[in-house]
Amino acid sequence: MTRAALLQMTSGIDPAANAATLVAAVAQARAGGAAMLFTPEMSGLLDGNRERAQGHYAQEADDLVLAAVREAAAKHGTWVHLGSLAVLREDGKLANRAFVIDDTGSIRARYDKMHLFDVDLPTGESWRESNSYTAGTEPVVVETPLGKLGLAICYDLRFPDLFRTLSNAGATILAVPAAFTRPTGAAHWHVLLRARAIEAAAFVLAAAQTGTHADGRATYGHSLAIDPWGDVLLDMGEAADLGFAEIDAGRLEDVRSRVPVLRHRRAIPEAAQA
Repeated sequence: MTRAALLQMTSGIDPAANAATLVAAVAQARAGGAAMLFTPEMSGLLDGNRERAQGHYAQEADDLVLAAVREAAAKHGTWVHLGSLAVLREDGKLANRAFVIDDTGSIRARYDKMHLFDVDLPTGESWRESNSYTAGTEPVVVETPLGKLGLAICYDLRFPDLFRTLSNAGATILAVPAAFTRPTGAAHWHVLLRARAIEAAAFVLAAAQTGTHADGRATYGHSLAIDPWGDVLLDMGEAADLGFAEIDAGRLEDVRSRVPVLRHRRAIPEAAQA
């Protein structure tokens, strides 16, 4: 049995303040016996005002939030899945990038969000992630103290082929950090995360943004930990807080022996046109 910590936060427009929240969470996760902390999408900055946010974007080597979390991970001897940061690529474009940081502060893995959220909602909200970000191209699985971790970010959740690829590559845990809007969260968050856990016979850990943010947007919260059977181990509701979930390798083996979906998968050809 290994313990994971999930941080549910309300990131704002000040990276230094967000970094302080993350550093405190690393210490709290360690004190609570967690081997690894999971944080939401856009943990370092959540700002829909592109002009204001522009001055905070930096490449990895200069990102103050990434540096602070790496230092805290090393200080407290705790792994961290930093859900994502807006990172300047070498070509000057942005990536929505997740990091897995080990207990020495070293970066073990990076993942750039592959599916970008471009949508007009019935509420009048309009999001065009592709206006600012370049999509990633490579799925990523990394060994961690909890097991093999497959990486995804928010809107990726709606594309089961990605999770099939991750579980085929050996992932036993799937990380889905997010900043879901309230309408889409209420409609789809729980059912999609449970479906991904069941399909992959894997644990799902989904740390989420919550509440009303400084830029005016509202996010759904409900950070979840789900076991391979689809049972919800942790639902953090709407409050910004730190929660804990137990990852039981025996539960994984039990579910995969009862419903061996990974062994039964087949390559599916293109559908015939009748």
